[in-house]
Amino acid sequence: MGPLGISFPTFSDLSVGQAAHYIAVLTLFVPLLYLVINELIRYSVRLPGIPGPVGLPLVGNLWSIRKNAAEQYRIWSKRYGAVYQVSLGNVPIIVVNSAESGRGLFGQHTSALSSRPEFYTFHKEKVLTGAATTVGTTPYSDSLKRRRKVTATALNRPSAQRYVAHLDLETREFCKDLLVEGQWGKKAFDCYPSAQRLSLSLALTTNWGIRMESRDDRLFNEVIEVEDQVSRFRSVTGNLQDYIPLLRLKPFNQTVMKAKSTRRRQDAYLDQLNRGLLDRMEKGIQSPCIQETIINDPDVRLNEEEVTSINLTMISGGLDTVTTAVAWLIAVLAKRPDIQEAAHEAIQELHGAGSPLCDANDDQKIPYIVALVKEGLRMYTVLRLNLPRTSIKDITYDGMIFPKGTTFFLNAHACNMGRTSFPFHLMPPADRIAEDPKLWHDPEVFRPSRWLEQPDAPLFTYGVGYRMCAGFLLANRELYLIVMRLICCFKIGLEGDVDLDPVRGTADPSKLVAQPHRFRATFVPRDAELLRKVLGETSSIQ
Repeated sequence: MGPLGISFPTFSDLSVGQAAHYIAVLTLFVPLLYLVINELIRYSVRLPGIPGPVGLPLVGNLWSIRKNAAEQYRIWSKRYGAVYQVSLGNVPIIVVNSAESGRGLFGQHTSALSSRPEFYTFHKEKVLTGAATTVGTTPYSDSLKRRRKVTATALNRPSAQRYVAHLDLETREFCKDLLVEGQWGKKAFDCYPSAQRLSLSLALTTNWGIRMESRDDRLFNEVIEVEDQVSRFRSVTGNLQDYIPLLRLKPFNQTVMKAKSTRRRQDAYLDQLNRGLLDRMEKGIQSPCIQETIINDPDVRLNEEEVTSINLTMISGGLDTVTTAVAWLIAVLAKRPDIQEAAHEAIQELHGAGSPLCDANDDQKIPYIVALVKEGLRMYTVLRLNLPRTSIKDITYDGMIFPKGTTFFLNAHACNMGRTSFPFHLMPPADRIAEDPKLWHDPEVFRPSRWLEQPDAPLFTYGVGYRMCAGFLLANRELYLIVMRLICCFKIGLEGDVDLDPVRGTADPSKLVAQPHRFRATFVPRDAELLRKVLGETSSIQ
């Protein structure tokens, strides 16, 4: 009997039919109740006064962005404005889609936007990162400041000069790889694996002082496979349980199980690399690198978690991004012989005809090559969505109020592809002051000369403000030398076709890094005998 003297039937009092009826009602009622409560929560956490698509029950806008989040955000900006909100499950996100708003928010409020959000998978469960996260995904703290100080010092312009010998060696080996694989220009092939070896070897040399000499190395295949899985997990739609709490429950949470397996494999080769460095140091073998500096410098006081964070950053941050940028640039050069020849003429003016490898100490002295690299980074933004930020204080921008704890996405793809109605370089000087110099009249055209017209125009590929990529100076130096040597050594051709549209041409837009479709290219030596001479008379290049 109930508290009011009312008797309620128990299941033992019910017939089989009545019990089945009650179970059916509960089966329908409980999910419906969950859905209603979830929708009330989802609407209550949306930021007032800020436009944006409402989305579907439970998932919000996740369904709409499942294929290509950055491009869908860019399309929505035409309707809702450059700054609007979306709902990823129950999580409200502010998306920034223009050069003006990108600089206005991330540039002018850099201290307020100095932190990263803490997601369920990476930060709370730590299923993919163990005790450490990469420097780029770590929330703001004293520990982060220590990590950034070490990485910034190791990757700044003076330090980058220390790596010139490594860059020289690895880009030489890259050219050799292309010669051997392509049979001195006679065979077209997929150069992506060669670019992966180059990028991985540069990352390993910089952090551990050890090269990746061959794609036949078992470690090469393991790192490539695992880091590809990590990239998928780190994408916006790679961890739906971050936004939909229901998916954190078993048996729904299969992603977490896969992530744990990936983490164990990653831990294994990180441990192998660390032990290898310690063994070399015990034998008195010097390997100038970031980790050796951390071990030997008494002023560098990092705990084990912070050191692991830097390891994760160097191997994850340098592999996919540099490889992808190189692949897009080779695709453009293969399909645009006019750009190849313009670049070759510019190189010849500085280095002459007798230096196919140019000078590795050339610190970006050729404006056209600098412009070519920047145009590749602009049009084919490697990280279409920069890593998310979280505000550590209230922000007011353009009449909108973003409270402390708001998560922001910088849509670097949209910012880099901004458009204006009139060519900036044709405007009267007085009008240029009012015009946003980042908004191009022809953003869909691959045109390196735009950076000669506007060398100081902003580029959003590396991010903006305090949390922008700490390694951008070294990355630019690497890409410059790679492109310069490729163009000076080879005439690059294309077998078949490759789609150079930055949206259609992306192989898997759902991944964190926007890689091109694989293509087959030819690398014909411009001067075979001279190239043989400068690369060395070795059996590998006969």
